[in-house]
Amino acid sequence: MSKAIVIGGGIIGLSSAFYLQQDGWQVTVIDKDDFLNNCSYGNAGYVCPSHFVPLATPGIVQQGLKWMLNSRSPFYIQPRLSWSLIDWSMKFIKSATPEKVKAAAVPLRDIALLSQQCYLDWNNLPGFEMAYEHKGLMEYFQTAAKEEHAHHFCEDARALGLDAVMLSAAEVQTLEPQTKVNVKGALYFKCDAHVYPNKVMQSLIQYLRDKGVKFVTHEMVTGFEKQDGHIKTVITNKGRHDADTVVLATGSWSRELAATAGLRIPIVAGRGYSITMENSSNLLNHPAVLMEGRVAITPMDGNKIRFGGTMEITDTNRPPRMSRVQGIIDAVKRYLPEFEIPMPAEKDVWYGFRPCSADGMPYIGRCRNVPNLVVATGHAMIGMSLGAGTGKLVSEVAGERRTSVDLAPYLPERFS
Repeated sequence: MSKAIVIGGGIIGLSSAFYLQQDGWQVTVIDKDDFLNNCSYGNAGYVCPSHFVPLATPGIVQQGLKWMLNSRSPFYIQPRLSWSLIDWSMKFIKSATPEKVKAAAVPLRDIALLSQQCYLDWNNLPGFEMAYEHKGLMEYFQTAAKEEHAHHFCEDARALGLDAVMLSAAEVQTLEPQTKVNVKGALYFKCDAHVYPNKVMQSLIQYLRDKGVKFVTHEMVTGFEKQDGHIKTVITNKGRHDADTVVLATGSWSRELAATAGLRIPIVAGRGYSITMENSSNLLNHPAVLMEGRVAITPMDGNKIRFGGTMEITDTNRPPRMSRVQGIIDAVKRYLPEFEIPMPAEKDVWYGFRPCSADGMPYIGRCRNVPNLVVATGHAMIGMSLGAGTGKLVSEVAGERRTSVDLAPYLPERFS
């Protein structure tokens, strides 16, 4: 039986392990921590074909510069002397063009729809709990500028075959009768669904253990031993693991590890924060994105509601900034004035680092110079959404089968 080593225990790594195991591989998953508290646990849980616009969009750089002096702003790049950050920034700026945004729409739609179908398949597995709900996603707007943007976005979505409609303020309020909603209206993506990420991750781990997948915790991969251009051994700070195929799914830590294999992928860590309340008096029927506030709200798993947001480009050693959490709370209050969200203690705030590519598109595919290395990283804020589908694509690449979607837009070496 061929051996596959998956490096990284987030949703991308575990999804890859899921499909590789189904294909008959002997799978080992290695993680630097314990699989229990990575970036995949604290996100909004969206499974969202609506997110067909990459992070690198025209105007985001200028907006980011304006927000840099505001400690509570939703997007922030921490100034620091770092060649990797400078390199990423230059490529990000070059990628933020209307032409590239348009070209990304179909690939992002296709992989999101693939992933949504994969989650539906998982939801039918005995004992596999995800709290999967297909309620759609509303994007609230308060200003005329965002309303105009929503109309254009709605037209683009429909052109892609996605179920999207515009709602008036009154229609939004009818759908959310439990609380006052302070909006001009909303763009409603009926095509979207959501899950409770904690249950997805716990179910995946248990399922994979039951299927014989080996989990290696608290081991840091430090390099690779090659023979004839192929990786033969994965080297960690505690041992060695032989492999026929290696999957690199290490999220925000991927750039450094990829470099040890001779692969250059521009990637930076974008920290996000979330607060989850249980049995709260704050009630909402549908997940929502606050367009001006750039905050995501998800009612999930029956008795929970999660508030998340911000994109803080920083290094992974920086302590959390509680002012950014206050910014999330302030934004929610502007849209949902009756919501009561006390400022939590730092220990009650989740934060994690999303891996941001230089063009807002994930890196998925086989490494050209190391043929048995498959890369799956760079999903930024849509890792949960694209996770299951990415895992399926990884197994197809590893098995040298035709992939479910065209991987040309996601090639790991596209910036080389």
